[in-house]
Amino acid sequence: MSNPRPLQEEAYDMSGARLALTLCVTKAREGSEADLDALERMFRQLRFKSTMKRDPTAQQFQEELEKFQQAIDTWEDPVSCAFVVLMAHGEEGFLEGKDGEMVKLENLFEVLNNKNCRALRAKPKVYIIQACRGEQRDPGETVGGDEIVMIMNGKPHTIPTYTDALHVYSTVEGYTSYRHDQNGSCFIQTLVEVFTERKGPILELLTEVTRRMAEAEVLQEGKQRKVNPEILSTLRKQLYLQ
Repeated sequence: MSNPRPLQEEAYDMSGARLALTLCVTKAREGSEADLDALERMFRQLRFKSTMKRDPTAQQFQEELEKFQQAIDTWEDPVSCAFVVLMAHGEEGFLEGKDGEMVKLENLFEVLNNKNCRALRAKPKVYIIQACRGEQRDPGETVGGDEIVMIMNGKPHTIPTYTDALHVYSTVEGYTSYRHDQNGSCFIQTLVEVFTERKGPILELLTEVTRRMAEAEVLQEGKQRKVNPEILSTLRKQLYLQ
């Protein structure tokens, strides 16, 4: 029996422009400013040209994504990667705008896919979603004796329409997401910490984010809760940010 051959690693070319758009509803979402500050620091360190918009309505979520797509497609230099951070109240498949109306996440994701954004065709598109996806709460299950930490801080020329995308949700389907009034969200703060302090392919970094969040306890109304992100990837290559 022959030995399995190691995978040949191929990485995305990150020598071009890196663009980021953050859309954040701060209304009735205490701690949002701490998350925005952390993201701004992260994007600066990772050499992204970052745009942040506060308190979009449901319609403005869609409009701002479309403006971002137009800016990317008319960028004078080659674009290597785009980050989109979406922060709001939500439920599974939807975000709530400042006006209380809902916008469908699927419609937002469509804007930058390989069909609709030529400059990002076959380029990585990373979506970070900090929002509830339901109302269930996870009290956790006991496993072993791991220490618990309290977190308060020449190839074919066609590709599928939906490849080269990475969707990172702050919680799994059907569950609520948590945010501290002063320190921001466990998810955004942990993600920024890992992305700025560690080097490696992005999926390995996200595994570390998941590990840290899984070890942490979140206190909500005096009760301990567990929360972990969910990662959906159609990346075809390794993505290195550092």
